[in-house]
Amino acid sequence: MRTINFSLLASLTLLALAAAIAAPAFARTTHAGDVAAPFTLQRADGHGSISLASLKGKPVYLNFFASWCGPCNDEAPSVVGFYKKYHPRGLVTLGINELEDGKKALEFAKQYHVPFAIVLDDGPMGKDYGAVGLPVHVFIDRRGKISTYRLGEMTPGEIESAIKKTL
Repeated sequence: MRTINFSLLASLTLLALAAAIAAPAFARTTHAGDVAAPFTLQRADGHGSISLASLKGKPVYLNFFASWCGPCNDEAPSVVGFYKKYHPRGLVTLGINELEDGKKALEFAKQYHVPFAIVLDDGPMGKDYGAVGLPVHVFIDRRGKISTYRLGEMTPGEIESAIKKTL
């Protein structure tokens, strides 16, 4: 029969509580209707950078991902398909690779035949957009306001609905 170490249990409980309280301090809370936070990030392929300012007046879909993220891998084929379907209607799709190097981001892009730009975020943009987990989906309308924000996996139908709302 095992004995319970109540001191250890109490310490772990306090640590978990402190982490839950502190987490919001490390990430901005993002909501539909907010003005999208500005950013400038380097492209994973090394060909310059992309800023939100350069996309002014265009509907934008920001897809935060990492190669190790299971749901990100599951969603990738749908995200690519929606890019192909809605890019001709003006939608700009941008992959935001979180906290990985360019090599991993480009391997992910090659695996899923990603035709849109992938940029690298070492944390600040993820913090600005509340990326406390992955994936994160941010849809920005032509006025620069967030039309849909989602932390976590989306079904293909949910992604398409958010795109239509953004267009």
